Amino acid sequence: MVAFSVKNKVALVTGGVAGIGLGIAKELLKKGAKGVVLADINKKLAGKALQEIEETFGKNKAIYVETDVRSIEQFEEAFQKTLESFEHVDILVNNAGILDDSRWNDEVDINVKGTINGILLGFEKYLPTSRSGKQAVILNLSSTAGVKAFSNIPIYSSTKFAIHGMTLGWGDKVHYERTKVKVIAICPGPTQTNLLATMSGKNLGAPYEEQLAPNNSDLKTQTVEQCAAATLPVIELAETGTVWVIEGGEPPYQFILPDRFKLTEKFHVSNK
Repeated sequence: MVAFSVKNKVALVTGGVAGIGLGIAKELLKKGAKGVVLADINKKLAGKALQEIEETFGKNKAIYVETDVRSIEQFEEAFQKTLESFEHVDILVNNAGILDDSRWNDEVDINVKGTINGILLGFEKYLPTSRSGKQAVILNLSSTAGVKAFSNIPIYSSTKFAIHGMTLGWGDKVHYERTKVKVIAICPGPTQTNLLATMSGKNLGAPYEEQLAPNNSDLKTQTVEQCAAATLPVIELAETGTVWVIEGGEPPYQFILPDRFKLTEKFHVSNK
């Protein structure tokens, strides 16, 4: 598979006005992207994010589009405004998400349905026809909670496992051959964002809160900048259908599920 260069490319980033989303948007511009679209529901933070980008990268490098990813109509409007402003769209970063098992209906809608909306629009409609080069990229944001279940936030974990599954399914090479759109995922470990800082209480109650400290005791945190910088080589070099863990400020490494047909040791249910 040919390497993908972000230089002169246009990216649509959901959840893009803060945290990892904004970090990735800035890193893309740092590496020569033509422009970024920050699709987010948070209008209050949008002005600050655009100002930061303009001060660092100059004018006309970013726009904000108010977008609730749960609405496929609003998501499609974000794609259309991307084309109006930059003529092309080459990268979709499905970053929008929340961590709050106490609001699990919203959590599932945003994390799972929102990502599906983005893939359906990007993969089947906009990226194959409106990209500027020979291939395009969809980057999905899973989590280390999408490769290892966390007992304190089982619903959040399940949404991130779902994103992992979407990436493997849509990232199959048979789909790449018909669309020339790579679908890949990153699984950030604990990253110094507002989401991490406000985890306490965002669960199903006291028994789950008790598991917060044990689940996080051995985890190493990283900055947004470290996570974003590690994401760029994944976007440019990773094969479609691959999933990459980014944690502790270290280089990304690929997470590979075992092939059940190649298991050398199988454990069966038995009555003892």
